[in-house]
Amino acid sequence: MTLAREERGGLCDLLVEVGPTAPTLCEGWDTHDLACHLWVREHQPLSAAGIVMSPLAGLTARRMAAVRERWPYPELVARIASGPPRTSLFALPGLDARANGVEFFVHHEDVRRAGPTPRTPRHLRPEQEELVWRQLLGLARARFRSVPVGVVLERTDLPPGHRDREARLRPGDHTVTVRGRPGELLLYAFGRARAAVSLIGEPEAVTHLPHSEP
Repeated sequence: MTLAREERGGLCDLLVEVGPTAPTLCEGWDTHDLACHLWVREHQPLSAAGIVMSPLAGLTARRMAAVRERWPYPELVARIASGPPRTSLFALPGLDARANGVEFFVHHEDVRRAGPTPRTPRHLRPEQEELVWRQLLGLARARFRSVPVGVVLERTDLPPGHRDREARLRPGDHTVTVRGRPGELLLYAFGRARAAVSLIGEPEAVTHLPHSEP
């Protein structure tokens, strides 16, 4: 089973468990909002673009509101759990595995770690951590491109000295090392304050990166 399928199933089970009004780490969203986002993303990807493209934010909000009105929460979650529809781009061979593993992992943790009593971080299996690491490297450089210091990611699931333990994202006269397991580094790169990472560097340099509160 792929990471995408495992995380989809785990997230949907948790959405059922906590109900439609539970908090998430997505600012302004409860679990019902998150479920609407997931449905729109797979069924109407152009409408979901407002998440990252502000001129389309109104369209995305309207589509999410329409989905909320169309189905009761339990049915909506069940539809997400069933996977992308045949007409979705995500139904193309291999695309679900490549594009949805990160998406569902991050949103699974958005629910797990929200609220006053967040659940403890999980350890992915070694092959899953490796998959997350590879995808993280393709995303993180863009995420940190505006940071005015050097940034190095250091994964703690590999022994010191391993050739794949570190990746330099940005050069700089002063460098901050972000240390954690690949899944936690991914959450940090996506701006999740409760990622279990540590920041190593000169105090002034560290202030240029978001603070983490695991």
